[in-house]
Amino acid sequence: MSIEGKTVESNVHKISCPDCRLSELCLPYGLQQKEVQQLATIVKSKRPIHSNEYLYLQGDACLNLYAVKSGSFRSFITDDDGSEQTIGFYLPGELMGLDALQHGRSTCTIIALETSTVCELPLSRLNELCSQIPNLQHQMMRVLGKEITSDHDKIIMLSHRTAKEKIATFLLLLSRRYAGLGFSSTEFNLTMSRQDIANFLGLSNETVSRQFTELNKDGVITVKQRGIQINNMASLKGIVKPCLPDDQLSFIA
Repeated sequence: MSIEGKTVESNVHKISCPDCRLSELCLPYGLQQKEVQQLATIVKSKRPIHSNEYLYLQGDACLNLYAVKSGSFRSFITDDDGSEQTIGFYLPGELMGLDALQHGRSTCTIIALETSTVCELPLSRLNELCSQIPNLQHQMMRVLGKEITSDHDKIIMLSHRTAKEKIATFLLLLSRRYAGLGFSSTEFNLTMSRQDIANFLGLSNETVSRQFTELNKDGVITVKQRGIQINNMASLKGIVKPCLPDDQLSFIA
């Protein structure tokens, strides 16, 4: 990486909660300035995590939650035969480690998809602050609710859908998440590989590539290596809408 790239990476690494552009997406959301400063005192910044480097492993003791500051991550579980099943992807502002709160151990492995940075939140200190700051406790409940909604979205995506519907739903979910970050909802990079997408959606690599090619040929999207441009959002939503019950149509609104 260039010296310029390292400078940018270093600057991102040093930004604290009160100055972070992700504060309205992460735990500081809804907190008073003094409360944000209190939260910042327990946050630890880790060194940059490079592509294909593990943040934590399935079965590790859970001592911290991690907020993505920059970059992206993949979560997966490994069965007794060593086979991996991708269960999700994390973007800036999202919390990792919530799955371990029930039993105190991580139920999945987290790996960086690109050079990324995280904020480390020690659980013991976070629990203390939640008892002192009602707004923070409320935000934790909001984050847990968002995680449950994300799980529902995955069920919608994977339940009895055609390959085309799965790919369209996957792109719409990413579009919505990037828009929530303040980025373009119609032009973004897929930091995950085609193999990761295939594993997540329960499809073969060939099927994923074929569906991207067909959507590109139809003019719905433009594919440039890992770059995606959505040219016709209405057509993309039209692929998904017929397979959703009425009470789930807000999913593609």
